[in-house]
Amino acid sequence: MERAEERNSRVLLKPIQYLKGVGPQRAELLARLGITTIKDVLFYFPRDYLDLTDYREICDLQEGKIQSVEGVIIGIDLKSLPGGRTVLSVGLQGKKGFLRGIWFNQPYLRDQFQVGQRVVFAGKPRRTTLIWEMFHPMVQRLGEEEQPPRGLLPVYSLTQGLEQWELRRIVRAALEVGLSAVEEAFPDDYRREHGLVSIHEALPQIHFPPDQTALERARRRFVYQELFVLQLAMAIRRAQQQTFRKAPEFHVTVELDKRIRRLFPFDFTPGQNQAIAEICADLAKPVPMLRLLHGDVGSGKTVVAAYAMLVAVAHGYQTALMTPTEVLARQHMKTFERLLAHSRVRRVLLTGTLSPRERSAVLAQIAAGEADLVIGTQALIQDDVQFRKLGLVIIDEQHKFGVRQRAALKASGADPHYLVMSATPIPRTLTLTLFGDLDVSTIRDAPPGRRRVYTFLAEEKNRAEWWEFFRQKLREGRQGYVVTPVIEESDELDLVSLEQAYESLANGELEAFRLGLMHGRLPPEQKQAVMDAFRSGEIQVIVCTSVIEVGIDVPNATLMAIENPERFGLAQLHQLRGRISRGQHPGFCCLFLGADLTEQARKRLEAFARTTDGFQLAEIDFQLRGPGEIFGTRQHGLPPLLVADLVRDSAVLEEARADAQRLVQADPGLASPQWALLRRQVVARYGKVLDLAEVA
Repeated sequence: MERAEERNSRVLLKPIQYLKGVGPQRAELLARLGITTIKDVLFYFPRDYLDLTDYREICDLQEGKIQSVEGVIIGIDLKSLPGGRTVLSVGLQGKKGFLRGIWFNQPYLRDQFQVGQRVVFAGKPRRTTLIWEMFHPMVQRLGEEEQPPRGLLPVYSLTQGLEQWELRRIVRAALEVGLSAVEEAFPDDYRREHGLVSIHEALPQIHFPPDQTALERARRRFVYQELFVLQLAMAIRRAQQQTFRKAPEFHVTVELDKRIRRLFPFDFTPGQNQAIAEICADLAKPVPMLRLLHGDVGSGKTVVAAYAMLVAVAHGYQTALMTPTEVLARQHMKTFERLLAHSRVRRVLLTGTLSPRERSAVLAQIAAGEADLVIGTQALIQDDVQFRKLGLVIIDEQHKFGVRQRAALKASGADPHYLVMSATPIPRTLTLTLFGDLDVSTIRDAPPGRRRVYTFLAEEKNRAEWWEFFRQKLREGRQGYVVTPVIEESDELDLVSLEQAYESLANGELEAFRLGLMHGRLPPEQKQAVMDAFRSGEIQVIVCTSVIEVGIDVPNATLMAIENPERFGLAQLHQLRGRISRGQHPGFCCLFLGADLTEQARKRLEAFARTTDGFQLAEIDFQLRGPGEIFGTRQHGLPPLLVADLVRDSAVLEEARADAQRLVQADPGLASPQWALLRRQVVARYGKVLDLAEVA
C-alpha cells in the first residue's frame, strides 16, 4: 500500500505538462520560468498584486485614489521628445467614458498593446479639461471571455508567449490538485505560538488573496519560514563548528599582552581594545573562533588583526591573511613590515604573479613552518599550499569572497581560528544573513588625530572653481585622486570614462602636474609601480577607477574628485573617500553631479555629503538600494531569498533568528521527527553551500 508521503511526493513532482490546461507547448514556456512540476507552480509566488478592490466606470472616477477601469483599446500613439525621451499614449474606451494611459520613456511597451484589446487599467486617475488620464497605470490584459477581476489580482513574472491570465488559470488548477499534497513543516502548537497560518491556508491566499489582511498573513507565513530555514542553517553550522571541530587554545597573559603592545608606536582606541578583548576570549577556547570584525573606514581593524596574529605566532602557530586583490595584499605586507619591523615574525607574500621559482620557495617556507605570517590572494587556497601548523585565518574584505572560498582556506589547516574583516560597516540585517554563523565585533571610534574630510556636490558650472582649488593644493605639496566609473567610453552609457578624464586633465586643468593611470585591467606589477610612484611623490595625481577603494594608504593624498558618483553605492563612495585625509592635513572630496540625476540618486549623494559616519551611511544605502546591490548573491554564495525582503522584513528576521537559535540549542541536529520536513529544507537549500555535512 502506498504511503501518504510517497503519494504526496508523486502528486507534487508530477510534470507540469500533464496539468489540465497546460500541455507540451505551454510546459516549454513554463520551463523557462523554472516551472517543471506541480510543486514549482504552487511555490511560484506573485511578484506584485493589482489592486482592483475599487472598480469603477470611467465616468465615476475620482482623483487621487487607486481605482481600476475596464475598456477596449482604440488608439496607440508613441511620440519622440527632445533629448531622446518618449511618451506613449494609449486610448481606452469604456462603457461610460474615455481614458488615456500615459507612459514616459518606456517605448518598448508599444508592442504590448493592440487596438481592439480588452484591458484593465489600475492607478490614480487625473482629470484634464476634457478627459481622464492615468500615468504609468498597471495593466491587466483580459482573455476574450474573461470577466474583469475584482480584489487583489496576482501579477507574476512571465516569459514571452505566456499571458498573466494563462498563468493564473494554471496556478488555480495546480492548487486544486496539489494543495492537499503539500506537507506542513511546522507542528500545530509551534504555529499557534508564533502566529503562523497553516500552509494549506497560506498557499491559496498568497496567490489569490481575498483582501490585504489575508495577503499579509499568508506572506508573513512564507517570509518567516524562509528566514527561519536560513537562520537554522546558520545556527547548525555554528553548532557543528563548536561540536565537531577542535582548535588550539591561545591564552593571552599579561606579559604577552605587554610584549605585543610594545611593538605598536601608539595606544589602541577603546574600540580596538574592546575588539581585542572579544577576540582573545575566543582564542582561549578549544573550539574555532568564528568572528566578524567590522568598523568604519580608518578605525584600525588591521591593527586588531595584527594583534590576533601575534597571539597565534607567540604560541608557535602560523597565520594566513587572505585579500581579494594583489594591490591590497601588497599594501598589507607593507603595513606589517612597518608594524613588525622590530619583531622576529617571519613574513611571506604569496600571489598569482610570483614566478614559478619564487612560488616554490615561498611554498617550501610555508610547508616547513618557516613562515609565521602568510599574506596573499586566492593563491592561498590552491591545492599545493600546505601549512605546517596553521592556527589563525584572517580574511579581509570578506564580502568579496564566497562562503566556499573562505571554507577552502579554513580546511587547509587543523581547525584554525577564523577572523573575517569588512572594510566598511555592515547593516545589522545583512550581518544576520550573510554572516549569521559568526560572532560580531564592531569598532565605532576612529584613531585619534584623523583629520576631517570636507565633501562637496558640484554642478557642471562649478568645475573650473574646483580645479583651481585642486591645483592650489597640489602646489602646496598635496596629492590627489580622480575617480571614474568606467575605463572606456561607451555608446550606451553617458559616463565619464577613465581614458576621457586622463586625456582631458593631462591636456587641460592638470597639464602642469605629474599624472598616473590606475585600473583593474593593469598587470599587478604595473599597478604596484604606479602605487610606489604615487607613494614616493613622483606621481602627484592618480586618475583611476574604484580599484583604489581599499588598502591604499598614502597620508599625503588629501584631494579626490569623483565623476558620475551616482554609479557608486554609498558604502563604496565612503571607502573611496576614506583614501584621503589619512595624515595631518584635512581632506577635500568633490562629487560631480550629472545632468540627468534621478531624485533618489540626489538624495543618496546629499546624505553622503552630510555625514562621514559609515554606520549611518551603510543603513541609508541598505534602505535605498537593498541588499542585492550592496553584496550581490554571487559574492556571498548564498541562494537568493525568494519571498523575504530584508529591508521590509527585518523584524521578522530578528524573530526567526532568535527562534532558530533556541531550537538548535535544544535539538542541535533537528533529530526530532516533528522537525523532519524543516530539516530536509535546511539541507536542500543550504547543505552544500554551508557544508552542513553532519546534518546531511
